[in-house]
Amino acid sequence: MNNATLTLGIILCCTIISWILFILFGQLTVKKLIKNPETKHELGMELVSGRDIINVAQSLALPIALIRKFKRTQMSFFYSDADLLIKHTSKFDRILAKMFYWTFTITGILIVTWVCLVTTGLLE
Repeated sequence: MNNATLTLGIILCCTIISWILFILFGQLTVKKLIKNPETKHELGMELVSGRDIINVAQSLALPIALIRKFKRTQMSFFYSDADLLIKHTSKFDRILAKMFYWTFTITGILIVTWVCLVTTGLLE
């Protein structure tokens, strides 16, 4: 087994963990927020199915100052209202959001890095 295959296997394991967290976060937290009439329309724009899950996780995982800065831009309709979400989520929900968002983001970065390394021949 060469380094590229071993590295890909590790990245795929991280990807599976990320998608399990995606499903858990969607079912446990976002479903609850969608059922709440106060938060239903504050989850950000959903361009593709499941994007609201990533919007909510991003709002709960990134620093609040950064999210507030995003809300002042012209593209603010893409982002969910972090202050309202914090008010309507538990500590467990916020921890799950951070775990999901950062594993999802890091896994995506690792996949792109792996592809670049394999295509350039630096990883064999």
